[in-house]
This record gives sequence, C-alpha cells and structure tokens, in this order.
Amino acid sequence: MTATIQDRNTPFKDGELIPTPVAANTTIPAGAIVCVNANGFATNGVTATGLTYLGRADERVENTGPDGAAVVLVRRGKAFKWANDSGDPVSQASFGRPCYVVDNQTVAKTNGTNTRSQAGTVVGVEADGVWVI
Repeated sequence: MTATIQDRNTPFKDGELIPTPVAANTTIPAGAIVCVNANGFATNGVTATGLTYLGRADERVENTGPDGAAVVLVRRGKAFKWANDSGDPVSQASFGRPCYVVDNQTVAKTNGTNTRSQAGTVVGVEADGVWVI
C-alpha cells in the first residue's frame, strides 16, 4: 500500500480498557497484574522472562479452555499501586526507573539476575506499595 495524500478517517480505540485473550487454563483475579506471554495471551504476573506487562485486570476471568477461549479486560494508562517485594524492595532511588514483576501483585527493584520481566516505570514509593505506570 502506498502512503496517503488524502485526509483519512482512521479508526481508533482509547486504549485504556483493552480486551485481551487469556492463556489456556488460567484464572486471573480482578485487580491483579496482567502480562501477556510470548504467544500474546494474557496471564498472571509471575517471576519469568519473556512476559510483557499490560496493566491491571478489571475483572476476574477463569479460562478453563484453550488459549483465547476467554477474554479479560485490562486497564492501562494508569498508575497502579503494587506490593513492594520485601527481598528486593523498590526505593525512592528507583523513581523514574523500571521495576520488575515478582507475582500478580508484587514488584521488585531488579530483574532478579535476569529471571523477572519488566513491569513498568516507578512513579511513587509509599510505605504500603509502589506506584507503577
């Protein structure tokens, strides 16, 4: 296809709440960290490489079937407060830097010697959690 020289009515979505097909035999609790695996299906945040952080599950979804048999609504474009890992805590020095997924509600300061996937950017650190966008 060639480049347009005419005005174009390009379809769009707001991108804040996106329906995402869920990996086979996966339950994602409402409010949990949602990632997509290498095949593009939603999964819980876990300590693993190769995951891409999406955001927070807006609802609970149980996919008892094959990949994509259920869809979870994932909220994006917001800062979410996740639990801070006690063994590798995020500190104020991490402000503006990446943090890493430990599980479906916890983030850590480092990639755990290349065992964790990146969650997002730290935009706040409080006694009860880490704000991540």
